[in-house]
Amino acid sequence: MKRIALIPAYNEATTITEVLKRTRDFVDEIIVVNDGSSDKTAELAKQAGAYVVNHGINRGLGAAIGTGFAYALRRGADVVITLDADGQHDPSEIPAFVSAIEKGADVVIGTRMKTRIGMPWYRQVAQVIGNVTTYVLFGAWVSDSQSGYRAFTKAALSKIQIRTNRMEVSSELIAETKRNNLNLVEVPIKAIYTDYSLSKGQSFFVGIKTLIKLVLRRIMM
Repeated sequence: MKRIALIPAYNEATTITEVLKRTRDFVDEIIVVNDGSSDKTAELAKQAGAYVVNHGINRGLGAAIGTGFAYALRRGADVVITLDADGQHDPSEIPAFVSAIEKGADVVIGTRMKTRIGMPWYRQVAQVIGNVTTYVLFGAWVSDSQSGYRAFTKAALSKIQIRTNRMEVSSELIAETKRNNLNLVEVPIKAIYTDYSLSKGQSFFVGIKTLIKLVLRRIMM
C-alpha cells in the first residue's frame, strides 16, 4: 500500500521541519498543505522533502484537509494519514494505523482518551463536549472526535464529502464515516503537549462558531 502523510499547516515554521523529519520513515510520501502561512512554513517543508500545496489565503483546517485528500488521491495514495503540524502527534505510531487498515478498517481515529496521560483536564473536558456534540448531531460516537491523527483508505476518501472549511471538519469526518457505513476503528495514541501546541487550541468563541457550523452541516445532510 502506498502510504501518504497529510499535514495541514498554518504558520508552523517553528515545528514543521522536525515533524517532517520524524514522519518520513513511516510513509512513502508527505504532503503539506500550506494554508496561507505568512512565515517560512512552505519553504521549510519543501527543503525537508515534502510535496507542498499552497492556499493563497488562510482557508481553514477543513479546506486544507479537503485539498490534501484530493492531491493525495492524485498521487496514488492507498492510505492517507493526517497529522498535526505542531508536533503533538508521534509519527512512530503510524504503523498501528496501517495495521488497523490492513485488518479491515476504512477509517482509523487515534484516541488520546484511552489513557489521558499527559492530557490537561480542560482538554479532556473539551474532548467530551466534542464527542457529545458529534453524537447528538450525527449519531456517531467515538472517544476522541476532535483528534487530528487519523487514517483513511482510498475507498473511504472516494465517499467522504467535506463541506466545512475550519475546525468543524473533525466532527464532519466522523459524520461522513457513519453516513457511508464505513468501518471505523480507534487506536490509542500518546498525548504530546508543549506550550506551543497548547497555544494552538480553540478559544471559547471559536468553539461556539464551530458548534453553529456543525448544526448547519447537520441540516444540510
